[in-house]
Amino acid sequence: MKKPDRPRQPTSLAGLVEQVEACTVCAANLPHPPRPVLRVSPTAHLLIVGQAPGRRVHETGIPWNDPSGDRLREWLGMTREQFYDVSRIAIVPTGLCYPGTVKGSDLAPRPECAPLWHPPLRAAMPGIRLTLLIGAYAQAYYLGMRRGRTLADTVHAWRDFLPDYFPLPHPSPRNRLWFKRHPWFEQDVLPALRERVGALRATGDNGGAHRPT
Repeated sequence: MKKPDRPRQPTSLAGLVEQVEACTVCAANLPHPPRPVLRVSPTAHLLIVGQAPGRRVHETGIPWNDPSGDRLREWLGMTREQFYDVSRIAIVPTGLCYPGTVKGSDLAPRPECAPLWHPPLRAAMPGIRLTLLIGAYAQAYYLGMRRGRTLADTVHAWRDFLPDYFPLPHPSPRNRLWFKRHPWFEQDVLPALRERVGALRATGDNGGAHRPT
């Protein structure tokens, strides 16, 4: 597989977003024409990195606009309005486009995406102070060999990745059994997560955000 060319250096975050939205690197491997879904701002303090858009998110263009997003907002103790305040919260999944499904399960994010777009997007958001790594794909990309043998091991060791990263399981309703098997997540991890995120939200007015994308 040919390695995708690095994007040219944009003159602004808006220019970078235009490049992202025009990306066709993995178009031949997608079930629909590319529709990158992300929300970025130079003033955001929190970055949420998930897996890839699902079908409903692909159709609406709104990240985490599904039952998984409802649970994630519950974990964070946020309303929809707070969650979609792009001046404070950026959302950039590991794969920016809907990869399709097999037997009712979403396919993995396209491997070309994160190495191509995450570095320049992060560089354009210097205010990021905490990155939530939701699911195994985000943790694999950002933590590499530092992650645990299993997702549970990585999440259980969340303190080891602070202050930069906070690993989490995916909030999908399909993961009910995982939550049942790991009660320490709701008992110990979620209170710490809310405390960390609450502290970021209390940092004051960010203002001047780039338009939502």
